[in-house]
Amino acid sequence: MQIIQSIRERGAAITVAVIVLCLIGFILMDSRPGGNSVSSSQTIGKVNGEKIDQAEFNNRVIQMEEQEAQQSGQKPTGTRLNQIREQLWNQITAEKIFYAEIEKLGIELTPKELSAILMSNDQNNPFLREQGMVDQAGKIDVAKVQEALRNIKKGSSQNKDQVYAMYIDPLKLTTAVAKYSGLLNASAYYPAWMQAKDNADAKNFATISYVAIPYTDISDSTIKVTDEDVNDYVKKNETLFKQEAGRTISYLNFSQLPTAADSLLVYNELDKLKAAFAADSNEMAFVGRNVSAIDYNDKFLPKAKIQSSKADTITKNPVGSVYGPYVDADNYVIAKVVKTSIMPDSVRARHILIPINNPQTGQPIMADSTAKRMADSVLNAIKGGADFAALALKYSSDGSKEKGGDLGFFEYGKMVPEFNDFSFTKSIGSTELVQTQFGYHIIEVLAQKDMKPAYKIAYVAKPIVSSQETVNAATQKATTAAGEKTAADLSKYAAKNGLKIVQSPAIIKENDFSVGALQDARALVRWAFEAKKGEVSEPFNIGDDIIVASVDNVYKEGLQDAAAARSGAEVIIRKQKKAAMIIAKLGANPTLETAGAAYGKQIMQAGADSSITFNSQLINGVGMEQKIIGASFNKEYQAKPSPAIEGTTGVFVIKVIQIGTKPADVPEVAAQQVTSKLGALRSQTNNWFEGLKKQADIKDNRSKFF
Repeated sequence: MQIIQSIRERGAAITVAVIVLCLIGFILMDSRPGGNSVSSSQTIGKVNGEKIDQAEFNNRVIQMEEQEAQQSGQKPTGTRLNQIREQLWNQITAEKIFYAEIEKLGIELTPKELSAILMSNDQNNPFLREQGMVDQAGKIDVAKVQEALRNIKKGSSQNKDQVYAMYIDPLKLTTAVAKYSGLLNASAYYPAWMQAKDNADAKNFATISYVAIPYTDISDSTIKVTDEDVNDYVKKNETLFKQEAGRTISYLNFSQLPTAADSLLVYNELDKLKAAFAADSNEMAFVGRNVSAIDYNDKFLPKAKIQSSKADTITKNPVGSVYGPYVDADNYVIAKVVKTSIMPDSVRARHILIPINNPQTGQPIMADSTAKRMADSVLNAIKGGADFAALALKYSSDGSKEKGGDLGFFEYGKMVPEFNDFSFTKSIGSTELVQTQFGYHIIEVLAQKDMKPAYKIAYVAKPIVSSQETVNAATQKATTAAGEKTAADLSKYAAKNGLKIVQSPAIIKENDFSVGALQDARALVRWAFEAKKGEVSEPFNIGDDIIVASVDNVYKEGLQDAAAARSGAEVIIRKQKKAAMIIAKLGANPTLETAGAAYGKQIMQAGADSSITFNSQLINGVGMEQKIIGASFNKEYQAKPSPAIEGTTGVFVIKVIQIGTKPADVPEVAAQQVTSKLGALRSQTNNWFEGLKKQADIKDNRSKFF
């Protein structure tokens, strides 16, 4: 019997580990529900031939929407929804590119590794960010993690997908990235022969004489850069001038915002209500009857918590008086001081929480009726003289139980509404049962301090909206403009009617959802990619405006044409033409003297301070001229001057005075240089994903669906 017990005790930890490992294996390795049942869905894109399924994409969008809604309390729409889709597209393409790469290398996150992370205090453990998964010291609570994993296994398909999206997928990705980056960093190598060469380059220095003829000596206006010049330059530098398919548009906007007359109508409506509002003793009914945009709040609030731009002015008025109308956000408002009171600035309380649901998983812990009976029993025991702290330690599920349920001092509004109202409106010593979203709380008010005035204020607010006449007028103007057949006709219409055409600041891409200052403009973008150059759109309602647009240019995928490439190429081509003119004037074999005489320039010297080395970035008094630095170490130019050299800022003719050698660095400095070089080599691996992405074949069909 003792032997069996000994085996049980020794095997307990192993058994727990195996169970946890199996659960983790279930989560990590099993397919998510519905993950493979998407054959009837459509493909919105491909990465290296691997499909991105519309149903899968939409499911993940919904998950991100719900996650954001939980965090912000508001479901994303419009522009934010488009941003989520864009973010998710980039994430999915990155995952497919990266996972294909690491699969070749055999990099993966095994169940054993996942177990080690989820049960540890590793900074990558996502459970460390969950309050219910850590102890008072902020360390991982293994028992709670095990319970969470069991609940996940029992939970619904939707819950498992959420766990994957929030915990497992990011953890798999960050772990794989760490391993891949580690391999790249380990591959950084600085061979001895290269160290010797770099040391020699760093020790050698040159002193030169030179004549510089700046490009600024030739006026830009004398140099003509043709479209043919630009096209030739683009062909020689194709990688610099690749472009995606795109459009540029111009548009007229017709505002639907309220006019001064619209605003005055709302003002007068509220102004007429002031006397009746002041006389009515049932403020709640009055606010409801007049359909206020601000609901009636029957609570006292300290001035700092009053959500009004005129809080300071309103609170100075006597009880029963009505202030306004005044503008607050998009409303006209009248405000009535209903009552005043005195309220603490902060409260100290303790509590015992009897929960109904697990706050992390949402899974039921106990029935509401059971939790209520237990909470009533604990409250009766406390009122009968039982020790509050001891009961908190025994029954409370809140982290404060180790402190006897003591929450310390907290300001108004820091707790959920029901908890907050009890703490700030009841007197010291009050102990009652309060239900919140977390369950049943037995709350005792321990102390209150900094008593200050509090106010109960009623508002009647009316939004400042456009009248139907204003909307009709904008619609009529936009409809008339949309009747113009071409962009040229639209431009003439704008000039005739004193309107300003707005040009989009950048090329619009097929999946964009904004156009310059126009947000949530997805419909306009889709139209632009279906329209021809010069075509005029139908009216689009975007925000507070009605937009009528025309397509200015259509850009096809490939190399930029002369018009698009000119801004990036013209300055360089102009320099090249100036250089050719200067070199032609200097002749085939210029000397320093003839070069200086040709352009009235003095012969200068550089490098006497030993600053020109092969690794230098610039020449003192000259600037960043890498060609000149390289030429300074050409021993042929000690015997004769160099030919004219086309530099960054001008044309140079140089003669090398001498090439000297500095003393060798002390070992400590040499070692530091090696360390710096290795660091520089490793830093060059940081852009590894961009390299993978450039090699990937990405087909994007989202514009057909969204």
